[in-house]
Amino acid sequence: MTDIPNASSDLHAALNAEEDSAGVVDALKDKLQIDAEKDEDELETLSPIVRKRVEVLRKIQRQIDALMAKFFKERTALEDKYLKLSEPLYTKRYEIVNGIAEVEGIETATNSSEEKGVPGFWLNAMNHNEMLFEEIQERDEKALRYLKDIKLSRIVEPNGFKLEFFFETNPFFKNTVLTKTYHMVGEVDPILKKVVGTEIEWFQGKCLTQKTLIKKPKMGWRYTNPITKTVECDSFFNFFKPPEIPDDGTYLDDDTADQLQNLIEFDYGIGSLIKDKLIPHAVKLFTGEAAE
Repeated sequence: MTDIPNASSDLHAALNAEEDSAGVVDALKDKLQIDAEKDEDELETLSPIVRKRVEVLRKIQRQIDALMAKFFKERTALEDKYLKLSEPLYTKRYEIVNGIAEVEGIETATNSSEEKGVPGFWLNAMNHNEMLFEEIQERDEKALRYLKDIKLSRIVEPNGFKLEFFFETNPFFKNTVLTKTYHMVGEVDPILKKVVGTEIEWFQGKCLTQKTLIKKPKMGWRYTNPITKTVECDSFFNFFKPPEIPDDGTYLDDDTADQLQNLIEFDYGIGSLIKDKLIPHAVKLFTGEAAE
């Protein structure tokens, strides 16, 4: 990975998340249901007078929730409005970065050897964010140099958002667009309901999410071929692969459920970072002005 200035991370898990698989969702809901039942048991230990006060507080909370629901609805409409207003500017940025349009004062390049646009724009912008920098492996960088643009679009029904990564034709995979879609439920304290990522069509021997291990035969095994084994490895492109989900009805203990929850929340954190920071502040990240 390219060296970048030391930076401090400000990742905060924004929402609780659930992957859309019956086994996992049911297991996580079962765990939450048990916690809720424990809370109800604790309420039963309160005196009647205190319980009555708590019931009034619950009514107040429902009123607060209603106001927050209205706030989130209006905020979403406002975000949609300014996202549409930003689209022409994002298009202009895309054209300059990829050499489709030239800036004022520079003649259009006629020599094929001249650099066009801003090479490595998105890779360098991503590398100036500490969290994304940690996700990008050295072997990913060659593929990410073919990244032309990243776009955000909002989903209305169900609520959520989609990230689209546009690539030039490259020697790593067939896809020209890789997507990651987040489906949400609920307006107050929304929960991640479903995550969908593009299945990457890797060219033979070019998969960046796997590596091949070669084990030499033991001494004396002269005529035995080396043993090869393919294993999963760290890669930014794992972002497009959803977490491995157990079969429906599979029991998850607390530790496993917590581990899965953390994995899903981390994935959502990456998606939110790309949506809220990378796409709107790509130029400042590229120049280092917004390095973090």
